[in-house]
Amino acid sequence: MSAAPPAFVRLDGAHTSLVIDCRGGAPVVLHWGARLADDADLAMLAVLSQREEAPCSPAQTPALALTPLLGAGFPGRPGLACHRDGQGWATWTEIVAVRRSDGSVEIDSRDAANGVTLRHALTLAPDGDVLRARTTVINDGDAVLALEACDAPTLPVPAAVSDWLLFEGRWAGEFQLRRVARAMGAVSRENRRGRTSHDAYPALLAQVGPCGEQVGEVFGFHLAWSGNHRLWAETLSDGRAYVQFGELLFPGEMRLAPGAAYHSPELVCAWSDRGRSGVSQAFHAHVRARPQHARLRAKPRPVHYNTWEAVYFDHDPARLMQLADQAAAIGVERFVLDDGWFLGRRSDRAGLGDWTVDHTVYPDGLGPLIAHVRGLGMEFGLWVEPEMVNPDSDLYRAHPEWVLATPPAPQLDFRHQLVLDFGRPAVRDHLFAAIDALLREHPIAYLKWDMNRDLSHPGGADGRAGAHAHVLGLYDVLARLRAAHPAVEIESCASGGGRADLGILDLTDRVWTSDSNDALDRLAIQRGLSTFLPAELMGAHVGPADCHITGRRVSMATRVATALFGHFGVEADLGALDDADRAQLSEGIALYKRHRALIHAGDLVRLDRGESEIAFGIVAADRTEALFSYTQLTEPRGYYADPLRLAGLDPQSSYRVQLVWPRPPLGGKPLFTALSDGAIVSGQSLMAIGLQPPRLHPQAAFVLHLERV
Repeated sequence: MSAAPPAFVRLDGAHTSLVIDCRGGAPVVLHWGARLADDADLAMLAVLSQREEAPCSPAQTPALALTPLLGAGFPGRPGLACHRDGQGWATWTEIVAVRRSDGSVEIDSRDAANGVTLRHALTLAPDGDVLRARTTVINDGDAVLALEACDAPTLPVPAAVSDWLLFEGRWAGEFQLRRVARAMGAVSRENRRGRTSHDAYPALLAQVGPCGEQVGEVFGFHLAWSGNHRLWAETLSDGRAYVQFGELLFPGEMRLAPGAAYHSPELVCAWSDRGRSGVSQAFHAHVRARPQHARLRAKPRPVHYNTWEAVYFDHDPARLMQLADQAAAIGVERFVLDDGWFLGRRSDRAGLGDWTVDHTVYPDGLGPLIAHVRGLGMEFGLWVEPEMVNPDSDLYRAHPEWVLATPPAPQLDFRHQLVLDFGRPAVRDHLFAAIDALLREHPIAYLKWDMNRDLSHPGGADGRAGAHAHVLGLYDVLARLRAAHPAVEIESCASGGGRADLGILDLTDRVWTSDSNDALDRLAIQRGLSTFLPAELMGAHVGPADCHITGRRVSMATRVATALFGHFGVEADLGALDDADRAQLSEGIALYKRHRALIHAGDLVRLDRGESEIAFGIVAADRTEALFSYTQLTEPRGYYADPLRLAGLDPQSSYRVQLVWPRPPLGGKPLFTALSDGAIVSGQSLMAIGLQPPRLHPQAAFVLHLERV
């Protein structure tokens, strides 16, 4: 006979505790937040949280369980919706097994009457503060189970939470924060685009009271999934508040045969009492601790050059070799050939799907260009978009049935391309073989894997919805390529930042943060995504002086200062640069190389500033070194900006503070004059009093380097 489940389960991180009450029919989070004392009386915590019967309410409050259930009478949104031809929909479970291991727990709850088992898997690493949580539903019955929703574990937030912070945006304007005051009722976001999306990023912050970047209690949530999803944050009339994330399933998309199981995407969460930057530091430490992140620590993140905004579709081998010469001369370490190299690809109207070199443009193939690039000491990278096909392509003419579609509904015209059904094994095998052949034939070190349209009509071969199967098929092909070519790095690009989640990053090495290279747009975009991803995963490029998306002209100094705090690259016509800009760009690349070890390993500290400024820093874990960036976006309301109070330093130490960018410094500024050769200042003074930013023109930026003395 199996042992009875424990009354409580406790997991502890470095600064965080999770306590689950297992005494009822379903597991319930009793506490998630600050680490409890080792001798905390968990039973007493449960007693202290008990509620009396409220007027016109159930005698026993329906549990806010890890999966709230209809059969338990939960009045909010259930975490599970399933049935068998309309029967067995009121699921109600009892805990039957609890399995503990170091830093993790699995809890099985069974509805014997309706033939359903729920399994909750939660992990909180003892040396970290990130909670990972997944729900699995298993069909124990003898008939098909229609699954309409199965969310990741539901997590409560305390009544003190005052605000939800959502991440929204659009193409070329991703990861924008929007604050919503918490009130009775629900905040909901749904995404049906088939990828993570530009407009409904699967993430949320819940913050307690007055909260900033360095102070306050914050709960952070992110769904590690690259497809359709739902966010639900609700406050019930009884005052309880909770957050749910899960995959958004289309009608009939998930039908479980007897014995089959569905695994929700993982919910990745963090708690901090050190403000929003504290949550970011917890996420960054967790991401950097993943085994696959060792790939990125094996060598410095190389400086990119991408050809797109220099040549677009106008490929000429001689011109590209000239660009390679110019790139190598300023210090570039990786040359990436973007869209336009393959069969029939003279515009976005043809060629997708035919992943062979266009010999009308490259009569000798890619070999001579690759040899030239490598001879200059640079790696060679290549753009691909394997999930897509143009109707004007040999692949589509041979296999028109391979696209996702919902006939007789017409396809939406979307960049002259359709989506291949990666739920089909034949499609996956064909595309794997095509990309594998390129990687075997050529010494390609890097793939820019793009995806430039939504899954508007995701119907699979059997007529059922195929969005879920497409994402799993994508993961499968990426995993096969990683196994076959372990040294090749892969970038996740989806019209820029449309697929930048921790699910795709299990199989890729960086994301293209946005298609906008406008430095001022990028500051806000990078600020938002940096909530969850560290700098080394965020592609950040110096674009042309005139951004082709916004039409705005930004100085080279500010473009460099913005790109510096990501995975640095250049995406501009190097031949069009004047001597001054070329020299300044070369100095910026040298600055990045000097400090990339710090940028890609240090702690991010964003600073609270007004709407006209953005400021942040990267501080070494041992507090011996730091870089701080300040950008004046627009004219301040008054004559002077507020003093710039730094954060994250050792208050007991002194630092040599030096202006390292721009070079040469803007003249006549008292701060720049004082810091040009370095000045010794205590960490306590830098954080408590700060520095007076000079009066700058809008769009101007500077970077300070601090070194402990």
